[in-house]
Amino acid sequence: MRMITFAGSASCGKSSVIIQLARRLSEAGLRAVVVKFDCISTQDEERYREAGIPVTVGLAGELCPDHFYVSNVHRAWAWASGAGSDVLIVESAGLCNRCSPHIKNIPAVCVIDNLSGIHTPRKIGPMLRTADVVVITKGDIVSQAEREVFAFRVRQANPRARIVAVNGLTGQGSFALWRILEPFPGLEKLEDLMLRFTMPAALCSYCLGERRVGYNHQIGNTRSIAFDKEVKNDGVGHAL
Repeated sequence: MRMITFAGSASCGKSSVIIQLARRLSEAGLRAVVVKFDCISTQDEERYREAGIPVTVGLAGELCPDHFYVSNVHRAWAWASGAGSDVLIVESAGLCNRCSPHIKNIPAVCVIDNLSGIHTPRKIGPMLRTADVVVITKGDIVSQAEREVFAFRVRQANPRARIVAVNGLTGQGSFALWRILEPFPGLEKLEDLMLRFTMPAALCSYCLGERRVGYNHQIGNTRSIAFDKEVKNDGVGHAL
């Protein structure tokens, strides 16, 4: 079975691109299923079902969505295998722009839209910088000059990746995307494969449910911001 990971910030057009790709896969005689990882809620499963694509949704809730993803992706693989699918497409929310859902030996796609701002590629971490393919969406809304500048910034962030412009509404560019992904081989299993980049550091007291603010309530992995004047603690939780 093949597997493809998709990541990108909210409302960048990931689901629309995946639906268009799934149609190309169907034309090639391949059955695709989708597992959508998100945080609080999502309505994307309705769109997938309307398009005739089997889908399962996993919501992280109060957990870090990155850690929820990596703790459950092998279950997604097992579900897709049991459903007799040819291609498993995993969609990760990319909520903090630090997310790193890509796995070695599995094609990795990052979706980013032209409306996010020309400096956005610099602000995105491993989900863009370790991707094999960067899909740029919403190009029909901006000028040719803006599209070229944005694509240049993407190349600066990830010179190795293939860049494809896809229109999620019309499907333009989705065939080119499939032609890039098609040569990647399938896998026998997901167990023991390696992530391309480490997940965000954990655990801190707030990961474990702490709600009180102050030095005395912070344990685990923490990092202090650097100020021009050092901020000290007086021992009872007050900043001096």
